[in-house]
Amino acid sequence: MIACVLAVLLAAPQGPPAEVLVVDYLKTHVKPGEPVVVSELYNTVFTGPEERAALDRLFNTFFKMPLYLAQHVAAAAKPPTLREISEQFHFEVPGEADVLLRVMESDPRMPSFFTRDAASGEITSVDVDAILAHPRFGKALERTITGWEGRRAPAFATTTYDGKPVTSESLAGKPHLLYFWFTGCPPCVRTAPILGELAREYAARGFSIVALNADRVLELPYGDEERAAYAARSGMGLTLAHMTPEVQEAYGTVSVFPTLFFVNRKGTVVRQFVNFQEKATLERAVRVALE
Repeated sequence: MIACVLAVLLAAPQGPPAEVLVVDYLKTHVKPGEPVVVSELYNTVFTGPEERAALDRLFNTFFKMPLYLAQHVAAAAKPPTLREISEQFHFEVPGEADVLLRVMESDPRMPSFFTRDAASGEITSVDVDAILAHPRFGKALERTITGWEGRRAPAFATTTYDGKPVTSESLAGKPHLLYFWFTGCPPCVRTAPILGELAREYAARGFSIVALNADRVLELPYGDEERAAYAARSGMGLTLAHMTPEVQEAYGTVSVFPTLFFVNRKGTVVRQFVNFQEKATLERAVRVALE
């Protein structure tokens, strides 16, 4: 009996029901050379509010994907795996990352900027130059991958989870780290405890960390209480604030998480990192910011 129940559970669709419906539909209807017209899907296929919300999320991700792929290649010198794409965009439905890439491959409006292995579906190469040359993505990407070290940290304004203001002005003259992350991001899970340790170890020297959570911008289903509880479990102990679209844009349209900007007392970005880094690397960056 237990084995039968387990088999049913394992066979059941994973992820939000509305998103499962949208992904399953796309799996069977995406055709090479034919763009997916979202307005037609709205009017003829997905008429319920939850289905339309799921379709909106995939549509928004469609336009974030080129920047993410290029930023990942710039940071890691290799394309992301399907699993890493799923982690970054909170894809819970099996095959969701693959079907989104199929949509991009089939759409003649998109540049041909990646290749994939025919058997596994994994990305084998990313043409960063093609993304740079695209009028929609090029400018944002150039601002991101040309590097921030030695440049003045952009001004920003946001709020903590309980509504208190956090601004670049409040950090003026103070060495600090701006840490872009989202709840449940696997490399963020590994990074958070390290940052908590560094915050405690260097607080006496005036170093602080502002953790800018991207859940709202990424449309992830978490509330402020859940975010705060998650951060507490991770041992962060940092200033917890929201990443807004304006902050994201100011810092080069951050699309890979975590992304970290270490800023010195003069307001200059002295180190920038993408993805997980060992404690020794991050501690050296803290010391540079304190100089």
